[in-house]
Amino acid sequence: MNDRQSGTAGPVRRVGLIDQVAALFQDEIASGRWPVGERIPVEAELATAFGVGRNTVREALQSLVHAGLLSREQGRGTFVISSSELSGSLSRQLAGGSRLHYLELRLALDSTAASLAAQRRTDTDVEQLRRLRDEREASWATDDPDARAGADLALHRAIVAATHNPLYVQLYSSMTDVFASHMRDEESGDDDAAHRLHHDLVEAIAQGDAGRATGLVASIFEPFMR
Repeated sequence: MNDRQSGTAGPVRRVGLIDQVAALFQDEIASGRWPVGERIPVEAELATAFGVGRNTVREALQSLVHAGLLSREQGRGTFVISSSELSGSLSRQLAGGSRLHYLELRLALDSTAASLAAQRRTDTDVEQLRRLRDEREASWATDDPDARAGADLALHRAIVAATHNPLYVQLYSSMTDVFASHMRDEESGDDDAAHRLHHDLVEAIAQGDAGRATGLVASIFEPFMR
């Protein structure tokens, strides 16, 4: 077992192996070695690092998905969405809201995030936002709703990260499963307009224009609120 990566000494016992490995993965999250909002290593890397089989790794990860700590995004990998099961329970409670409740919540969160990001973004943040914006637009060529939802949320999650408020990042990331499930069924009716709005949103943040960034978020959500 790779003690440097896991931070845990000693071999993994064979009894209750999946539960033990899940506990080690949870420690990676709780310690911050796997930060909220970040993608974790792939199964093959984890199997090598922790000295267990890939099936064990897969089952251990799935248990943390059920606990609300991890989220699998098709074509993108597995992301940390919460640092505790308490936050995971928040995501499960949000799953019971109506479409309008979800849209109102996202509008409020994304508007505030855009404003704060415009005031606090770094050059590195801007570079990341522009890259994810381009990936979002490219995902529309796939006609894959999961890929579209994942690329869109990756951009909006990066905007939240650009606020440099760790509590905001943790709260938003804990809701991404709910957001993604709603987005798969959403159609704005004008993809070109949506792409332009997202392009302009990133540039408003880059230019430090908080008011314009907030207004653009409202324009992005307006077609869905009808």
